[in-house]
Amino acid sequence: MNVKINRSTWLLIAFFGLGVAALAYVYLNKEDALMRGLKAERNFGVKNVAQIRKIFIAQRDGETTLLEKRGADWLYNSKFKARPNAIENVLDAIARVEIDHIPPKAAVSNIVKNLAGEGIKVEIYASGEKPIKTYYIGGGTADERGTYMIMEGFDQPFVCHIPGWEGNLRYRFTLRGDDWRDKTVFAENPEAIQSVSIEYPKQKNRSFKLERKGSNRFEIKPFYAITPAIQAPYREGSAEAFLIGFESLGAEAFENSTPAKDSVRQIIPFSIIKVTNQQGKTTQVKLFPIFPDLDVFFEPKTGKWISPNGATVERYFADHNSGDFMLVQDRVFRKVLRGYDFFFGR
Repeated sequence: MNVKINRSTWLLIAFFGLGVAALAYVYLNKEDALMRGLKAERNFGVKNVAQIRKIFIAQRDGETTLLEKRGADWLYNSKFKARPNAIENVLDAIARVEIDHIPPKAAVSNIVKNLAGEGIKVEIYASGEKPIKTYYIGGGTADERGTYMIMEGFDQPFVCHIPGWEGNLRYRFTLRGDDWRDKTVFAENPEAIQSVSIEYPKQKNRSFKLERKGSNRFEIKPFYAITPAIQAPYREGSAEAFLIGFESLGAEAFENSTPAKDSVRQIIPFSIIKVTNQQGKTTQVKLFPIFPDLDVFFEPKTGKWISPNGATVERYFADHNSGDFMLVQDRVFRKVLRGYDFFFGR
């Protein structure tokens, strides 16, 4: 039997089909938007840290930290070179952080209050002016194996962690002041050092000046004109071995806030080390042994600096020409605390 469908019926069928398609489109787009929202809400990690150019961290007490990539280095607050280990720890957390689990609904209210009151804000930037990721980091779980985090613009907190690492990842972001800074005292290419002088104000005969006169030629002479020149032959390789010591010398800590700084700076230093590279840049450090009696002296038998009472010097205050006041260890600096006679045969 043939059934004829008139034009009006066809139009009704067509409109019905279009309506179904439209509803499906709206539904699927809502589902897609919902899925995108869920993904954004949970996607804390930035896997490609090479794209990151800036990290901004804001503490609840108002202190802020700005870390910026400049060439091969990172700068702290646009002024100081950042400590490489601190940057590595932050970037590692940014890359590997992921959700461990969703906290129970009954706990969400208190977690959100904690994040609002104690959370730190982290903004991560690539090359643009807008952050590619912004989230808040709260306190740790009771067992300190997880950290509460919430993505900006969402209201669901999560317990996050770094796989294979136990601890509260918040502490990687909460360094303050000098703790972010690189503690390098000397970092010179030995082959690019033009001159070095070490002055021991209370032991003038050990003070000296070293000057490069060619690729493998050096002049070593007394620092003070009153000190007789050593007539023994130059010890081959001694200057090169000495200069290698300035390739990487770091401090234990900054002591810019120590109350003793101003009074220590008034004391005659134990030694004054001055290094000038071939570009003309000079780095100078004054060392002050941490002893009540600063009249320390060199003991040839042990190769160490000791105090009159026989105690070995372990640390010095270091007054750097950048203005920083630092704490350095004798075991680190001993390799450059040489005397004039080091460069000559016995």
